[in-house]
Amino acid sequence: MFKKPAPQTCPVCGEDVPRKALACPECGADHNSGWREDAGIYDGMDLPDENFDYDEFVQKELQPAVRPDFHLGWWITGILLALAFLAMLLSR
Repeated sequence: MFKKPAPQTCPVCGEDVPRKALACPECGADHNSGWREDAGIYDGMDLPDENFDYDEFVQKELQPAVRPDFHLGWWITGILLALAFLAMLLSR
């Protein structure tokens, strides 16, 4: 069975494909796993660029990390458990 020649540019990753290659040397795409009929055109990742607010993205991603609150009750519980464990060890 004769397969069509590989595209010059991989439509999956955009790398150059050697002329007689059976698959893309970079990402492994081939006729069975990803090359389409219109494989001659590489147009990127088709990410939506409409409605993208860069300032909102930066504010959301780079905000300072929020530390969880350590309540006094948890500290007291931890200390009591540690003391109970030490008392159990020392009573042997």
